[in-house]
Amino acid sequence: MIALKTASELELIEENAKLLADILVELALAARPGVTTGELDRLADRLIRAGGARPAFKGYQGYPATLCASVNEEIVHGIPSDRRVLAPGDVLSLDLGLVRRGYYADAAVTVGIGEVTPVAAQLMDVAQGALREGVKRVKIGARLSDISHAIGAYVRRRGFFVVREFVGHGIGRQLHEDPQIPNFGPPGRGPRLREGMVICLEPMVKTDDLPVRILADGWTAVTGSGGPAAHYEEMVAVLPEGPKVLTGWIWEEIWRKRK
Repeated sequence: MIALKTASELELIEENAKLLADILVELALAARPGVTTGELDRLADRLIRAGGARPAFKGYQGYPATLCASVNEEIVHGIPSDRRVLAPGDVLSLDLGLVRRGYYADAAVTVGIGEVTPVAAQLMDVAQGALREGVKRVKIGARLSDISHAIGAYVRRRGFFVVREFVGHGIGRQLHEDPQIPNFGPPGRGPRLREGMVICLEPMVKTDDLPVRILADGWTAVTGSGGPAAHYEEMVAVLPEGPKVLTGWIWEEIWRKRK
């Protein structure tokens, strides 16, 4: 069942979304050559607790860390480690969630560590563009699959591929609520969007169309070819005036602060 949020609930969810976005920006700025993903995980935990929240991922279905830190061919759910040292040219996905006052926030951003390859840079640009295309379809009365189709078509036209095994989702009192939002499919299907819905759109884009593999740790999802992947996730509210990106285009804030 899709839960519609009241005005007071939306206000609290937006506060949480902004807190999470600020933390992801700090993590991205801290992600430099020589830093380990384990260090980033501990920083994420400190920042979440300093904001009066608690980590949403740690212990969720047995996940052992606060942060998902996925490098290069790792798409999602990469487990942070002090053995994983970031190097120039790496592509790093930071996926993070928190819960505060009974409501969840969840978002992700992918950043380059120093200068990345042209393919990796294009991959990130395409994933960002696909997310924007999806957000444009967030309007009262639209069909859910209008979002899915817009994301998948944008990626396909540019010669890349979306991950089919993982999807976006609703969010609120639970980390993952209805509806599920694939990043592919025909338009005009599924439930209609209604005022008060809050959804996480999260395109995951890769260079191959091979099935995703899960590593022996039971969590880390990697591309079939070993090529890079990019993952972005923003929280969006469905409002009469149109979509509101509650997390506020995180990668743009990272660009501004990196300059």
